[in-house]
Amino acid sequence: MDAIRQHFLEALGRYAACWPDEGDVDRFASWAREQEKPFHRETREGHFTASAWLVSADGERALLMLHRKLERWLQPGGHADGEPDLPGVALREAEEETGLRGLDVLPDIFDVDRHVIPARGHEPEHWHYDVRYAVIARGGEAFVVNEESLELAWRPVADIAADPTLDGSLRRMASKWLSAGAAVAARSQRSDDGVTPAVSPL
Repeated sequence: MDAIRQHFLEALGRYAACWPDEGDVDRFASWAREQEKPFHRETREGHFTASAWLVSADGERALLMLHRKLERWLQPGGHADGEPDLPGVALREAEEETGLRGLDVLPDIFDVDRHVIPARGHEPEHWHYDVRYAVIARGGEAFVVNEESLELAWRPVADIAADPTLDGSLRRMASKWLSAGAAVAARSQRSDDGVTPAVSPL
């Protein structure tokens, strides 16, 4: 097994230890171990994707996008396209879909969500194994809407957690952030000498 995939499995193990009640973690680990190309969308039954729980520098608000195709408020994210560095994928997608710069991705897994994608055109129904990472907007909050979304909006994390009209996994991430994420964001803040302190998993 290659080193990057082994590192990913270790990250899943740390996540499972933090959130033992989330049963999907075992499915994620099995998919990573057993599939020849788990990060490629050519694996038609399912593949890993990466998303960004994108929060303001003060940890109070999260940036959501009204997805153009799905017409639902979601977090930025997308396909790995063969790239096993999922924190890097989450950071790339956050930058591309919001236009924000000066983003910091926290290295540990923040959330996982396995969900089915309906058949569309030549694409059959398949599973997305979505791995979410917390991304902090250090360089400002002025976003740019691109073709992936109809709208972008900063929303208070507490409002997201309490809004029954939003996707259940969004509310779960908001609740996680309210319980532990702000402290992690504070510990990850760059010091005056430019060194980022070690970050404990949520």
